[in-house]
Amino acid sequence: MSLQQRVTDELKAAMLAREVVRTATLRMLKAALGYAQIEKKTETLPDADVMAVIQREAKKRRDSIEEFERGGRAEMAANERAELEVLSGFLPKALSPEELETLVRAVIAEVGATSKKDMGVVMKAAQARVDGRADGKSVSALVSRLLP
Repeated sequence: MSLQQRVTDELKAAMLAREVVRTATLRMLKAALGYAQIEKKTETLPDADVMAVIQREAKKRRDSIEEFERGGRAEMAANERAELEVLSGFLPKALSPEELETLVRAVIAEVGATSKKDMGVVMKAAQARVDGRADGKSVSALVSRLLP
């Protein structure tokens, strides 16, 4: 079953179970997938494109949570957290900090990076390996910390 079909099936199940937050989140995701289909001019999206849309929506939620907390809007942050939890069910398991550090160290050794000047090359290779299992901000911070 494709990832896009899984989203549709889970939306139907959430509607039948009358899960308000889950239904709203999956409807939003389905709409975002529809926009991506229109943009790509295709009937169905490959799983890689669906995953990219889900990651983009999850990032929006993480950014919103941060902004709402900074603005003292705890109830809005809680709603965004609930939506993020639904979206996280479709994302691959995140890398632990130790796994991420091991991966970044391997990339640094592989590309032969010796200073912060090589950060762009390391980031490009690391992001390809991470493949959505860690956010760019944490990868960037780790690369910056590990490069002399």
